[in-house]
Amino acid sequence: MLWTYLGAALLLLVIGLLGLNVLAALRRMREDTARAALDLARFQEELAILREKHRKVALEPLSWNGFRKFVVNRKTADGPGVCSFYLTPHDAKPLPAFKPGQYVTFRLPDARHGGQLIRCYSLSDHPAQPHYRVTIKRASTPDAAGAPVAGVCSSIFHDQIREGDILDLRAPLGHFTIEPTDPEPVVLIGSGIGITPIFSMLATLMHQQSRRTIWFFHGVRNSREHLFKAELAAFARANPQLHLRTCYSQPAPGDRLGEDYQVAGRVTLELLQRELPSNNFRFYYCGPGAMMEELTSGLKQWGVPDPHLHYEAFGALSVKRVGHVTAAPATPAAMRPLVTFHKTGTTVPWDGVHETLLDLAEHLGIGIASGCRAGNCGTCVLAMQSGEVSYLQPPGSPPEARTCLTCIAQPKGNVVLDA
Repeated sequence: MLWTYLGAALLLLVIGLLGLNVLAALRRMREDTARAALDLARFQEELAILREKHRKVALEPLSWNGFRKFVVNRKTADGPGVCSFYLTPHDAKPLPAFKPGQYVTFRLPDARHGGQLIRCYSLSDHPAQPHYRVTIKRASTPDAAGAPVAGVCSSIFHDQIREGDILDLRAPLGHFTIEPTDPEPVVLIGSGIGITPIFSMLATLMHQQSRRTIWFFHGVRNSREHLFKAELAAFARANPQLHLRTCYSQPAPGDRLGEDYQVAGRVTLELLQRELPSNNFRFYYCGPGAMMEELTSGLKQWGVPDPHLHYEAFGALSVKRVGHVTAAPATPAAMRPLVTFHKTGTTVPWDGVHETLLDLAEHLGIGIASGCRAGNCGTCVLAMQSGEVSYLQPPGSPPEARTCLTCIAQPKGNVVLDA
């Protein structure tokens, strides 16, 4: 009998030990499974990051050195004094992508002075097209008497450039860009011809079927100047996340409120405060100087943080003549500051003949990369070893400390530049 009890107890002990082992094994299996699931999740996250990096690299402009030849495949009239030019590489090699909002730099001959004209124009379409498109308005500037004078470069494009012509282009540049995959809601604002980089951003978001909330404000005088009207209407029909507000400041007699345009008046801070549900947006805007100043100061007062304000100005300073400089009254010799280009060992007096430090460098044959030539793109930035500069106009994106944007900079005294 005793042996029976001992046998049963031994059996129970064995079963218990086996049970503990089974439980321990199950626990280890659960832990191993959890670790495997965590490793898988981390792998999937890293894979997603790598895919996103690959996608972004694919969209990065594949820059080329210097100027590359492009053919004008098509030229279209898009409104009074506005034409679009569709450009493809002359060598038929793949067309590099660009970031929506960037511009390309053209080099044109200056027949009047035997030099060259450098001019930047924003790309006005999304980067998945088989061409680059620029949309150019015939510009005018006032003369000494205040009468309008046609812009040199825009007149060349409108009056001389034809389909089949070959033009010299630099690769796309510019920091006024939007990342299409970011989730934050955005407000896009373009006034007049300033719509071109803004439209590129919107077209890219629409092409990629973005689900972010988008408000698009477009300011023009009336329907005669309403650029991309059909495309904008198609975007609004296709994407319920897009809220389109076209503003006519001087509606023509046949313009219909609610059909041709949504707002009578200009794009103002008051309009934004009335239409937007809050100020919790990233703002991208481009247009004439007065609108830019008004929006920038107004949005800041509304509480929009500086990192959420993205803008690009344009104007006469984006035109640059190479090889021809109009002389200005010379500064008295005793008052001339010295400009030193450290790397080349060149020191010259600043005598007022050249408008900017970039002009002076090019006159001396010192190469400095440049793009917009209006203080917006940052391409011409140089480190300053000493000295200070003043700007002909406020930079679109202020440079870092101890650097300067040479395309709009003049020395305030002796200055040493890292070039």
